[in-house]
Amino acid sequence: MKTLSNDDAARRAYWTEQMELGYAMVEKLIAFPVNECGEGFASLADAASAANVEMQFSTSKIAGDLDRVFYMRESLVRDVVAIGRDMNERGWILKIEDGFRSLDMQGQLMRNPRVFDAILKSCIWENGGEIPSVEMVFRRAIVLTANLPKIGTHMSGSAIDISVFHRDDGSEVWRGNPYLEMSERTPMRSPFVEPEAIANRLAITAMMEARGFMHFPFEFWHFNKGDAGGHILTGNPEPCRYGPVNWNTQTNEVTPVADPLSPLNPLPVVEREIAAAVRRAAEQQQA
Repeated sequence: MKTLSNDDAARRAYWTEQMELGYAMVEKLIAFPVNECGEGFASLADAASAANVEMQFSTSKIAGDLDRVFYMRESLVRDVVAIGRDMNERGWILKIEDGFRSLDMQGQLMRNPRVFDAILKSCIWENGGEIPSVEMVFRRAIVLTANLPKIGTHMSGSAIDISVFHRDDGSEVWRGNPYLEMSERTPMRSPFVEPEAIANRLAITAMMEARGFMHFPFEFWHFNKGDAGGHILTGNPEPCRYGPVNWNTQTNEVTPVADPLSPLNPLPVVEREIAAAVRRAAEQQQA
């Protein structure tokens, strides 16, 4: 693996390169055909318990105060339980950090002050210390927070965010950073991550991909299957089975999102959030 120097310019250049590669991936996702299969959802926690597989689930909230939803498409749940069993046999515990997100949850995620402040901070850093344009922040937010339903595999019920822990002592199988991280260390094969952590990332990835869950190259914790991203990453040109859906939790029925290319947070909202983030930063400096 080529190692870049640790100077700030090299880190910024790498981050910019990865974000632009991520946007190129977004463009492929937008264009990819979807033939929604209508498959319902099942509980990851219930399935793991029924199979006597040791698995953990995050107790944190999403977007500040929303409960995480540890459900995904029913056939994929069986695959995740199989991965959990594989990891148990290796002496590891699979921890599910996040599962399905409704459109409302995904939209709120970007607007969460902690998340948006991190996005803006990374954009300011990338932009040489200057406040970036609304268009730049919008472009980066699409990659970092899936600001379009069509590209967000959590909204398809086909993705999970994960961490992994040792069964014997409960310590994390260290990947260089905890979930979540937003920096030049976030991409799976970042040259700014220690070799031992990269080895752990790739060992975990191998176990996930052995069951068909492909890694999103720009986030070391995200894996998905059966959706547009999964097909693109495996070179499968056929329409994918899973697209963004509205899920009725009472009937377990899914309906395709009517306008999957409509931004969850359009440009005026991003502009408003930039102004709010700048105010928060100024208030913190004065405190």
